[in-house]
Amino acid sequence: MYHFFIAPEQLSEDSAVILGNDVRHIGAVLRMKPGEKIMVNAGGDWDYLCEIAEIGTEAVHLRILEGRQETRELPVSITLYQGLPKGEKMELIVQKAVELGAARVVPVAMHRSVVRLDEKKAAAKQKRWQAIAEAAAKQAGRSLIPEVTLPLRFADALAQVEQEATELRLLPYERAEGIAETRALIRSAKPGQRIAVMIGPEGGFEETEVAAAEERGFTAVTLGKRILRTETAGLVVLSLLMAETEED
Repeated sequence: MYHFFIAPEQLSEDSAVILGNDVRHIGAVLRMKPGEKIMVNAGGDWDYLCEIAEIGTEAVHLRILEGRQETRELPVSITLYQGLPKGEKMELIVQKAVELGAARVVPVAMHRSVVRLDEKKAAAKQKRWQAIAEAAAKQAGRSLIPEVTLPLRFADALAQVEQEATELRLLPYERAEGIAETRALIRSAKPGQRIAVMIGPEGGFEETEVAAAEERGFTAVTLGKRILRTETAGLVVLSLLMAETEED
């Protein structure tokens, strides 16, 4: 069943309305008709089974058939700080991070990042990444659309983690050792915690970046004996955290 997000003000006791780009998607792309059923979410734990009442050019009007309370979000809030990769890798990373439960994705310009985005390009990229996050959230049945921010400088990303008082801070690093410590840190995640995962770009972290992160409370961890690509490493950590923290 197709899943759509709406703003709280678009929801009433027995009806709902879909606005924006989803209107065209429902009518022109999916070719749905009145009487067909869809699921909507207004950004919380409640999903609403709805029947399409009317499809207009600017709005889709719905009749609410049933409300279902179901928590689909992880009990921890994970921010993936991703070193800017080349090409379209960031699109894949955003998509899969959202599927795995990340609450936010923050692109980070690091010393070895090949990509350099000016303000205009950064805004265009962020808009594209946010659209991918929304599509992934719909596909995964998320209860919210994770935020993909504008790119930050590495120092600003560390400052953000510090300002938010993030409790668990992980930095996968190819020179780190001790997989037992990695397991212990993953298992230490508690419901309600904020978790930051810092991933380097294709060329990895500069040693000075690792040192700066460790000064801000990050722990350099190993993900095993193999060197993982930048588009793989973060997803591995997210998968481990999802498996460890997911509630029945």
